[in-house]
Amino acid sequence: MRLSTRGRYAVMAMVELAARDDSAPAEPKGVEPKAPEPKGAEGKAPEPKGAEGKAPRGQVSLAEIANAQHLSLAYLEQLFGPLRRAGLVVSTRGPGGGYRLARGAGAISIADIVEAVDEPIHATRCDDGGPGCLAGQRCLTHDLWAELGDQIRLFLEAVTLADVIGGKVLGRAIAPPPAGPVALDASLGEHGPLS
Repeated sequence: MRLSTRGRYAVMAMVELAARDDSAPAEPKGVEPKAPEPKGAEGKAPEPKGAEGKAPRGQVSLAEIANAQHLSLAYLEQLFGPLRRAGLVVSTRGPGGGYRLARGAGAISIADIVEAVDEPIHATRCDDGGPGCLAGQRCLTHDLWAELGDQIRLFLEAVTLADVIGGKVLGRAIAPPPAGPVALDASLGEHGPLS
């Protein structure tokens, strides 16, 4: 499966927006916030920085996101309509206006973003509800690709914007449990090796 430019750009833009957003909590519910940073020379806490080292503010313009991520502004304008309609971002018009997250970065999954821009998360070449891959018949590999699509969707549902910003994505892929009955080693017994 290959994520299209539409889905990839939407995720990149939302990560940039989340990194700059100071109006929504970055951590999901139930996660303790980080300890405060040490005070600077003037006795003030250093101002938090978003992506590209800029101080965050409530609204971020699409031009800022496009510039920081090297994306087309016109393409971002097409993507942010669906993101707004999906309730992932809110916009403010006028001077100082722009976009901000509609909820905390820990409450927005990568799957939410991809689905909002109508990017299908499946690896089969069949249409959903269609008759099948080959002349109306399911091919022998259909279930393989369908399961792969489900695994990708489940992974993207489990990763939030806060995870991406916080560098908590590597190592999250897990191997499935072994298929079929598990053979038990008789020497292990019920609670480990026999003494």
